[in-house]
Amino acid sequence: MSRENVFNFSAGPSVMPESVLERARRELMDYGSFGMSVMEMSHRSPMFQEIFSSTKEKLRKALSVPESHEILFLQGGATLQFAAIPMNLMDGGGADYAVTGNFSGKAAEEARKYGAVHIACDSAAAGHNRIPAQDELRLSAGARYFYYCANNTVYGTEWQYVPETSAPLVCDMSSDILSKPVDVSKYGLIFAGAQKNMAPAGLTVVILEKSLAGRELPYTPQVMSYKNLIKADSMLNTPPCWCIYMLGLTLDWLESRGGVSGMEKRKRERAARLYELLDNSRLYKPHALPGSRSDMNITFRTGDAALDAEFVSGAAARGLLNLKGHKVAGGMRASLYNAMPMEGVTALIDYMKEFEVRQHV
Repeated sequence: MSRENVFNFSAGPSVMPESVLERARRELMDYGSFGMSVMEMSHRSPMFQEIFSSTKEKLRKALSVPESHEILFLQGGATLQFAAIPMNLMDGGGADYAVTGNFSGKAAEEARKYGAVHIACDSAAAGHNRIPAQDELRLSAGARYFYYCANNTVYGTEWQYVPETSAPLVCDMSSDILSKPVDVSKYGLIFAGAQKNMAPAGLTVVILEKSLAGRELPYTPQVMSYKNLIKADSMLNTPPCWCIYMLGLTLDWLESRGGVSGMEKRKRERAARLYELLDNSRLYKPHALPGSRSDMNITFRTGDAALDAEFVSGAAARGLLNLKGHKVAGGMRASLYNAMPMEGVTALIDYMKEFEVRQHV
């Protein structure tokens, strides 16, 4: 099965723009006539420093990141930030956590090792099928920050509003960063694993209000200290050079397609088509409730685990890959990240209709 016959609905690592992969292939052996690959360059060399600085500025432009915030290119994935955030920001106090899915729950559990965690909301009892409204958030006095995950990759929900809190906002945007405009000035810290909308796995982006750095716990490892990382401009150790380069190429592609505003228009169109089918189906049951639905990760099921497995198997045979839901949620999941073309959504919808007809429901 060739790439031309495949649509990859993986939640991450996910599909990347074809033109980005083509450009990377052209430059793989010899970048900029320097006689070497980006993968062979010293991160201290002028050649890579230009790539690094250019990518950083492209990201600042794409998200309109104010000068009050620093951009860091790190390693360790979003999971490392589950520990780094409380180590750097709890400052001997506590923090509010909104648990609206699998990964925000893991983040809260990790944070308890470093300070007091107050659960501002928890949607587990409802199967994480909705995002609590602002007036449902139980905020604590004196919280050092309010933590939430903007998009729930596993269960398919997404915050449709920015929480209003007196504490700095800390947000995991791994699954929806670069898919819509963001007012970065409202956030103390934004972080994201790159393997959804930005680059291959291996790079983690952190956007931090500079005034929050320098409060780390005394035993915080130097490679997790935001103060040290800002001072070293992300190069306290060797950064993920290839992934930073790939992010730069992806940002070029994004700008050519109208930037984050262009991505927002397309993602809404893709998601609307699939949700329309789900809401009018007698077979498929969408998991997330209206008003809380993700445009990035659309989760659904038939209600029969064996039939779900048959659906996934039949889809794969047609080149519709990685539609099996996360192991903790089951069912199916279609991840519609920035690089997913509308043709992929059309092919999935056509298959879903055919599969439903065969079930005689």
